[in-house]
Amino acid sequence: MSSGEEENMEKKYDPLDSTLTFVNRKDDLDPLCSDDDDQSLRAEMSCGHAVTPDSLTQWCRSLLEEGYCTFRCPAVVEGTKQCNKLWSYQEVRRLADLSVEEMQHFEETMARLAAEKYCEVRTCPQCKTCVERKDLSNLCVQCSICTADRKKTYQFCWQCQREWKGPGPRSDRCDNNGCINRDLQLLQTCKTISLPAVEGVTDCPSVRACPTCGTKVEHSQQYCKNINCPRCHVEFCFVCLKLKRECCKTSSPYKICPGGVAPRQTSIPVWKRK
Repeated sequence: MSSGEEENMEKKYDPLDSTLTFVNRKDDLDPLCSDDDDQSLRAEMSCGHAVTPDSLTQWCRSLLEEGYCTFRCPAVVEGTKQCNKLWSYQEVRRLADLSVEEMQHFEETMARLAAEKYCEVRTCPQCKTCVERKDLSNLCVQCSICTADRKKTYQFCWQCQREWKGPGPRSDRCDNNGCINRDLQLLQTCKTISLPAVEGVTDCPSVRACPTCGTKVEHSQQYCKNINCPRCHVEFCFVCLKLKRECCKTSSPYKICPGGVAPRQTSIPVWKRK
């Protein structure tokens, strides 16, 4: 059976599985599920909410696609408040009845997202091993493998991915020809756009750097002016570049900010992880 055929098959719990707690309630992850829909068995998660293997798989897959490397319960508990309890991957793997292919996809994606979130990691241009940059303000990075092999210090430029030239540390560039920050160059030269749903915003840079982590983001030109960063998940105003909680104190999500459109960014914020 191919992986595509496997994905199209509806998952079902084994009613004889005594390791699961089955409940006679609607699926809390499926808003279209009714109480009398008994087509699939529901099992109880550690937070107390009921799921089917299909609904759990779909929800957790959507979280990975949005850039989250952990899984939380989205069930509504009070009005519009979500449960938000953290599920372990082991629990998700078990109750989502993940196939071998799904487990591989989940685990590889979780590892990549965690590395992007908590570490600055790139491949050494010489030996191709992964190197972590611990000082985010310094582009001069030493590879311990190449240093040991060559019996002398080997450093490369985080920005242009060539052997380091010139004095260090530096945060702007090395002395190699053409060593430029392409992300910063894009922020300076990108086209401008309008936000049709936001009154007064007709000439805004189309690319911004997240004010929290520095990730490049673009606006879909739909809905309000606030945008959620796919890396650090902080919501900020695409127009004035303030965090949403600050911007919303003085203006509506659908009106231009009192200070107008923030100018093009001349530096990229460094993520100060807590």
